[in-house]
Order: sequence, then C-alpha cells, then structure tokens
Amino acid sequence: MDFWKSKVLPQIKKVFDKSGTKKAAAAEAVKSFDASKDEYNKVFEEKKTELQPKVVEIYEATSVEIKSLVKEPNEAALKKNSTAVHKFLEELVKIEFPGSKAVHEASSKYGPGLVSGPVIFVFEKVSTFIVTEEKEKTEAPAAASEEGTSGKEREIVAEEEKKEVVTEKAEETKVEDKSSVADPDPVPEAAKEEEKPAEPQPPKTEQEEPQKP
Repeated sequence: MDFWKSKVLPQIKKVFDKSGTKKAAAAEAVKSFDASKDEYNKVFEEKKTELQPKVVEIYEATSVEIKSLVKEPNEAALKKNSTAVHKFLEELVKIEFPGSKAVHEASSKYGPGLVSGPVIFVFEKVSTFIVTEEKEKTEAPAAASEEGTSGKEREIVAEEEKKEVVTEKAEETKVEDKSSVADPDPVPEAAKEEEKPAEPQPPKTEQEEPQKP
C-alpha cells in the first residue's frame, strides 16, 4: 500500500496533470490564433492570385488522406493522420500561406486534434483554390463539346440554306424557259378569220310572178 501511494499514484497524477496542462496551453494557442483570423483573411485575399498555383501544386503532390481532409476536415481524421497533416502544413509554411506558420507550430506542440479549429481554418482556405481548379477543369471539356455541337449545327443550317438557294434558282430557270418559248408561226387574228370556211348560203329562188287572170 505504501508503494502504491509513494510510487504509482504520483506517476498517474503527473500524467493527468501534464495532459491538463497541455490542453490548457493548446486552448491558449487556439485563442491567440482566433484573435488573428481577420489579419490572416486580409492577407489571404491580397495574395490569392499569387498563392493559387503554388497551393494547387502542393495539393496535387500530397496524399489521398490529406486531399480528403482538405475537402472535408474533421477532428478525428486530423488525429489519425497527424504526421501527414504536419507535413502538409510544412509545405504551406514554405510558400508563406497565411496562418500556416502559427498553426504548424501549435500542431507540432499539442497535436492537430487539440488545435483542430486553426488547422481546419487553413484547410478551408486551401479548399477554395481546389474547388476553383476542379470547376475550371470540368467546365473546359463541356465548353469544347458545346462549341463542337454548335459548329455542327451551323454547318447543317448552312447546308440547308445552300439547298434552298439551289432549289429557288432551278424554279426560276424553269419559269424563264417557259416564258421564252414563243409560237413559231404566229397567225394574225385577221388571217385566222379568213381561213374560216364560208357559211353555206341558202339557194336563191326566183320570185314567182303573180299569175295573170
């Protein structure tokens, strides 16, 4: 019993005290980070154009687990993949991503699970570039397909218009041919009347002379 009180119990108490101290320190780090969020947001907006290609390059080279965390960050997954999280944050520090340095330091000391808020903040900022990139890749083939379809439609319309023009010209030619054909030997109306056979005249009868009485 004396051994338990003198040796074992102090060690257990020391572990719990250390854990409590660590949590308290992590909470202070989170609080300090939250106070600087507005500044990080401001710098992020100013450096957006410059950061996008660098962030996309780092994201493409990272593991599947980190890619999933960037899109859907959660505390449990951060604890499970703490080593990969540290490595990803290190790469962001190299390109001076806003807030990444403070988050990396806090995550290294206390673990990403105890400072999940700041880590998720950085991951959400990174995800804005990834969503934009994937959207552009999706829209590009769709635009090309739409352009190809509209091009075919224009060709079909042009072909139909061409056929209509050819048909109209053919009809006009037929009308002109009919109007240009004249009677080869027109006969005047007067001549036509002369050619008509004379109507038979009734025989003339001599008038009977009145008989004398």
